[in-house]
Amino acid sequence: MVPLPAAAQTVQELQRQIDELKAVIAEMKAAQTAAKPPVMAAASATTPAPVAAEPAAPTQVAAAPARPSREKWYDRIRLRGYTQLRLNEIISGDRTAPDGIARLRSVHDSGIGDDTGFTFRRIRLVLQGDLGDRVSFYLQPDFATAVSNQSVGERREGFLQLRDAYFDAFLDTTKRFRLRFGQSKVPFGWENMQSSSNRLTLDRSDAINSGVPSERDIGVVAYYTPQQVDDIWERLTKDGQKLFGNYGAFGIGVYNGQGVNREEANDAVMAVALATWPFEIGGKQVLEVGASGYTNRVQPEIRTGGVSPVAFADDRIALHAILYPQPFGLQAEWNWGRGPEYDPVLRGITTKSLYGGYVQGTARVRQSPVGPFMPYVRWQTYRGGWKAAVNAPRLETDEIELGIEFQPVPALELTLAYARMERAEADERRSGRAEGDVFRTQLQLNY
Repeated sequence: MVPLPAAAQTVQELQRQIDELKAVIAEMKAAQTAAKPPVMAAASATTPAPVAAEPAAPTQVAAAPARPSREKWYDRIRLRGYTQLRLNEIISGDRTAPDGIARLRSVHDSGIGDDTGFTFRRIRLVLQGDLGDRVSFYLQPDFATAVSNQSVGERREGFLQLRDAYFDAFLDTTKRFRLRFGQSKVPFGWENMQSSSNRLTLDRSDAINSGVPSERDIGVVAYYTPQQVDDIWERLTKDGQKLFGNYGAFGIGVYNGQGVNREEANDAVMAVALATWPFEIGGKQVLEVGASGYTNRVQPEIRTGGVSPVAFADDRIALHAILYPQPFGLQAEWNWGRGPEYDPVLRGITTKSLYGGYVQGTARVRQSPVGPFMPYVRWQTYRGGWKAAVNAPRLETDEIELGIEFQPVPALELTLAYARMERAEADERRSGRAEGDVFRTQLQLNY
């Protein structure tokens, strides 16, 4: 047994230690309580409570730099096109004629003739895009080209032919000034520059188009468009007007001069220039006027084969004026010059004077039960050679055309037209002029 005095002493000692421990704890609590207010005050003064309560993770994500997304090359490429399906019917006149006498034919549409039916006038596919901030490209083939003499002179349809293949180099950041290299439109004539998908009449006029048949050649051309001109054209485009396309208010270039998809035959070049300017006259009405011209030497194809060994002078000047329909409009072009033409007396090609043009009236109805539509009337005349045909035969054209274009949906256009034609056939072996009435239709699909 443990003696009682020892046990009592032990209990007393334990009690003393407990009391000392309580005192230490009390001092620590007091010290902690005294230190808390300054710490909280400092925290309140430096950091607001709501911000201090936000988690750290979102702050780190927001502070991290965003990774730039790389634009893919195909994001800058666009694919579009259009198809024109036609049906022409000679309802009276010289559908056929004896050998040596002119038949009713057109240099623009092979579907006008005897034993014809539906034809594809154009099947175009356009591939275009930007190769950088200062370089763009444009490629357009046509799937509706015909090739003759495939089987005992028989004609074949549906061949692929190159129409445009060029690239633009922009010399300034605003892209007002550009250089165009490759096969592209020659800046001569307002109607020649206008796309066939955007033109109201079914064909271009003989007089203007005879300067640059097929409208294109290989060369280099510079275009410049001032800001104020670009603003007017952009407004007209948004309004749905049929422009000639932004080729520039001013253009100057050099080309081979022999014609589209034809090998150059001499060392001379075609030098060409165009200027056009739109004026705002009263409200939203716009009048655009301008001029163009070129000088060239060309060697036409000859009946015996190949091209002429002689290069003929081929020079022209043209004027144009367009009053955009709001709701009525007028459009006119005229050109003068000289060029190669077959002379039946000399029985050969020589250089002769030429002239001709057209006047066209239009109206525009924006809304109707059948959608927007545009009626038009055009008179055209031309006296001169057609250098794109064999032996550069003389054309003598007088024509009045009445038509209307419907657009029931944006992707579809239907044109109905009647034409009273008096034409010399583009064949120096046939004399005189043919006359007749032609009913024409065209369905155009834009995609």
